[in-house]
Amino acid sequence: MAGDTFGGMRILHTSDWHLGRTLHGVDLTEHHAAFLDHLVELVRAERVDAVLVAGDVYDRAIPPVESVELLSQTLARLTEHTRVVLTPGNHDSATRLGFGAGLFRDRLAVRSRVAGIAEPVELPDRDGGTGALVYALPYLDPDLTRDALAEPDDDGAPVRPARSHEAVTAAALRRVAGDLGRRRAGVGHRVPAVLLAHAFVTGGAPSESERDIRVGGVDQVPSGVFGAPGALDYVALGHLHGAQRVGREGLDPVMRYAGSPIAFSFSEASHRKSTALVELAPEGVRGVELVEAPVARRLADATGTLEELTGRAFDHLVDHWLRVTVTDDVRPEQMWAQVARRFPHALVVQHSPAHARERPAASAVGPQQDPLEVAAQFLEAAGGRPARPDELAVVREAYESVLAAERSA
Repeated sequence: MAGDTFGGMRILHTSDWHLGRTLHGVDLTEHHAAFLDHLVELVRAERVDAVLVAGDVYDRAIPPVESVELLSQTLARLTEHTRVVLTPGNHDSATRLGFGAGLFRDRLAVRSRVAGIAEPVELPDRDGGTGALVYALPYLDPDLTRDALAEPDDDGAPVRPARSHEAVTAAALRRVAGDLGRRRAGVGHRVPAVLLAHAFVTGGAPSESERDIRVGGVDQVPSGVFGAPGALDYVALGHLHGAQRVGREGLDPVMRYAGSPIAFSFSEASHRKSTALVELAPEGVRGVELVEAPVARRLADATGTLEELTGRAFDHLVDHWLRVTVTDDVRPEQMWAQVARRFPHALVVQHSPAHARERPAASAVGPQQDPLEVAAQFLEAAGGRPARPDELAVVREAYESVLAAERSA
């Protein structure tokens, strides 16, 4: 998209940064910082009118100090060039993320309170008018938000929505629709409207790294809850880590997950991480471009015998984060150490024999059994071969040492 040729609004949709997260013990701060540098440069180069962050900014409610500092620096840099609208997800603490929201300058809006869901952020166009309305929903936990989303019945008594994600989201959307209808009725031209939400919309493809948000056995919200085209124009979603479009084309607004900018599990190895650059015009969404995020180190699986894994066929994976599966029938000695020498960035090393031997069914261990015999059975089950005499000698020495310590206590 050329930054100087489009006369409408340009928004950049991102989500699920999970600042402070690790990957199998690896600190991802450096990779998060590289993505955020890329984001700032993209905003500057594309003359983005607003960045929308759809929740899970942090990975946990009390983030590390380094993550707080990184977010603070990034928001300061972004607001030099554009406006930012940010809302918490299910990993964030809405209270902590929203602290001081009322004090922020007008180029930064943190919407963390349910009470404010029907008050849009008005994005100014380049002529000084309202170019777009952004309604921001914080993550709506049914158990925590039902009271705040209660609606009056015919007698004026408050009625809480049902205990489900669908019910609380529908209640929130009714408030948004009411406000949007009133605003559009009072102006002579159509203003595009965007919804920022953190939810699992039915039809979305999950990965292994999202936290379970089920309530009453259900974690999903049907796309029809978000209304028909003509009301909301774009629904900027967070929660699922794969970038994808959801919803029913022609029946729902344009709905997309930006996805996480970094892979947080091996189930995301095939993802193309990106942000969504959305062009909005008075008539709605004119176009969406996925801008790939930088990937410093990719994830991959490597499977084979130890001899195969140390051969030239796997040279292209040496610099990847790897999940290595060793398929030798007998567990190789010092398996992890040998794999680590070959693949310095291996994160998971597991043994799965290609031809597993049949073993007798495990039996319950009783007090009458010899502990050394039980240990020998375990070593055989774990290693795929009977334990050698020298290995059994180490186990016997350790066991007898414990017995001696108990006798002298």
